[in-house]
Amino acid sequence: MREESQPSVLTWLLVILATCLILFVFQKILWLVVPGLLALVLYYCLQPLVQMLVRAGVRHGTAAKLVAGALFAATAITLVLLLPLVTARASTWKAVTIRYVQGGLDFARKTEEALAEKFPALQKSSIFGNSELNVNSISGQFAEKYLGAILIQFVHWLPSLLLMPYLTYFLLNDGIRFKKYLIRSVPNAFFEKTLLLFDRIDNSLQSFFVGMLKLTLLDTICLGLGLAVIGVSSPLLLGLIAAVLAWVPYVGSAAGCLLVVTVAATDFPNQPALTYSCIVLFLSARLLDDFVFMPLTVGRGLHIHPVLSVLMLFLGAAVAGPTGLVLVLPVVGVVAVAADTFGQIVTDHCLRARFHEARQLRRKHPAVR
Repeated sequence: MREESQPSVLTWLLVILATCLILFVFQKILWLVVPGLLALVLYYCLQPLVQMLVRAGVRHGTAAKLVAGALFAATAITLVLLLPLVTARASTWKAVTIRYVQGGLDFARKTEEALAEKFPALQKSSIFGNSELNVNSISGQFAEKYLGAILIQFVHWLPSLLLMPYLTYFLLNDGIRFKKYLIRSVPNAFFEKTLLLFDRIDNSLQSFFVGMLKLTLLDTICLGLGLAVIGVSSPLLLGLIAAVLAWVPYVGSAAGCLLVVTVAATDFPNQPALTYSCIVLFLSARLLDDFVFMPLTVGRGLHIHPVLSVLMLFLGAAVAGPTGLVLVLPVVGVVAVAADTFGQIVTDHCLRARFHEARQLRRKHPAVR
């Protein structure tokens, strides 16, 4: 059996350049990329249900309509049930937010005082001890300056997010037909390679998105159980929020840790040891995530060298900011698969000979297709 050739340095340079270009374009059409990605996630999650119904004897179109209808009904019921709850508690959100922010600031101030007692040199560089921060005035200024802009952005994003259920139904109902349409436009000499390309891209995206959902579930369970043992309020909700924030590499993990520490410091203002335990728990979960959970979930689908992954994370952040951090790994995975397949086509003399012979045959005999 002939071993597959490894991509050359030139191929990887082209992959990096193509990835940066795609991320730059995605940043400009983010209003379409976000619902498209969410629709892809739902598609890969719901596709097994459609296939199960098809194997049970239901027509593919009917199965897609049933699954999509069940999704829309569940979404509508959830919104109807949650809307009164959100409306009832909206008035207390500001007070709760101020309480948790103040608790985090108090914990930071106490930590600084404890360090200053042990290290006298730190007394000159006091950050929180010189002045009291008025959290109410800060929150009022924030609401006055940014709340209107946030509402405008929400209204701006709402129509694009409504595309998500439509795109999900389209992928479930016509995804296979769309793939066949694309493959038919490829010359017959490259049919096998093109079919392999679509299959590898489909498997890479499915492995990444489903792996991310599995990773989020595992992180939520680990963090939630650990926070419940410590005694922090709403442990599963905090674990879920921290796991979702971790989708943004580095920045999201830091934000999740800050959120957990703030809640723990507010719940236990006179027990800083419990707050430090939450920090240790979060760091342990991150290490477990990087070395155990991620290789078992996401790492199996994207065969990318760790050095290249770190490099692409920095490049993605430089090109497209937070959007690049989130999208760079799936994009580079798909581009690497496409580049590898195109490289096999270019270097395969038999395929190119078949293509040229077929083109010459069509020129001599126009009736032959």
